[in-house]
Amino acid sequence: MLAAFCLLTRPVFAADMQFRLIPFGDPAQCGENCTQVIGAEGEIKVDSPRKFLKFVVDNIDDPRVRSIVFLHSPGGGVDAAMRLGRAFRKAGVLAVVARIAPAEAGQGPAVNLPGARCFSACVYAFMGAKKRVIPPSSLVGIHRMFFYDDADAAAAGRGGGKRTYGSPEFVARLAAYASSMGVSKDLIYTAEKIDPDHIHIVTPKEMRRWRLADETY
Repeated sequence: MLAAFCLLTRPVFAADMQFRLIPFGDPAQCGENCTQVIGAEGEIKVDSPRKFLKFVVDNIDDPRVRSIVFLHSPGGGVDAAMRLGRAFRKAGVLAVVARIAPAEAGQGPAVNLPGARCFSACVYAFMGAKKRVIPPSSLVGIHRMFFYDDADAAAAGRGGGKRTYGSPEFVARLAAYASSMGVSKDLIYTAEKIDPDHIHIVTPKEMRRWRLADETY
């Protein structure tokens, strides 16, 4: 049941998180030798941590690949997010809340796209990264965790019935995880006070106070 706890900004279910390599550099200069970073986009599901670790193993021998993840996600399962965060830490990931477009020849390096977000359970995966960066155009948001009694109906857009919220024991477990990743437990306790039908956009001041980001620009 722990893995069923989810954090989504509203009853909208995005595609499952996918991982892909993205060239980061000017192809006119580096050609096939351009540095490759990892794009991670979509909803965090139960098997997302396994998929990420497999992706790393499959690409670990490529000298172009860097342990840099560009993260864009509406949320997902809290337990899965914690496991993905631990996988990020194990891989020594530098995580950036951003979306990037592959560069085209003659147009210089790849650039951040506006509208990148890391909401709800995504924040718990993000905090597992060894180094964390939040560009000014990106948004990070938190609210109280919950799951629907009828997850299938919720996913189909038919309503999910009654919501169940995280138990005190689960909240304590999540807070301990945050602390182990160098992030203040206050982030968790603040999130648990926010109505799940709303989302609180974390301010640069809060990012610094909670030690969520190494860089906020």
